[in-house]
Amino acid sequence: MFHELLAIEEHTGEGYKPLVDFGGWRVAILNYSAELLPEHLDRMQRHNETDEVFVLLAGRCILFVGEGQGAVTRIHAENLRPGRVYNVRQAVWHTHTLSPDAKVLVVENRETTYDNSPFAPLTPVQHRQLFELTRSLWGAV
Repeated sequence: MFHELLAIEEHTGEGYKPLVDFGGWRVAILNYSAELLPEHLDRMQRHNETDEVFVLLAGRCILFVGEGQGAVTRIHAENLRPGRVYNVRQAVWHTHTLSPDAKVLVVENRETTYDNSPFAPLTPVQHRQLFELTRSLWGAV
């Protein structure tokens, strides 16, 4: 009877996994994945129809946000602190890198899909900038 009242979900594998879809929203967990290491980050994504929320639960995560419309023109980095809510506003370019022990809670609109979430490639200069920003926040990469 109790489990009819409460659903318990978890994700312990690598990468992103939606755990709850209800009404208009989705809750997911993002764990470390090698594809999120700075050397593999070659693009940023934005969600044209919704904001996206990140909450660091464990480990370390740098959230990179980019200015620009059709392409990323300037990149900023935020070293997430546990328990704080970081809201990436609608149509803002973003990507992230995580430490191996990282766990990030993601809350987004349930209708967030690749159809309304385009990617923008990073230039070689911007790619190097991600390394430099990571190094400045975390030390050696």
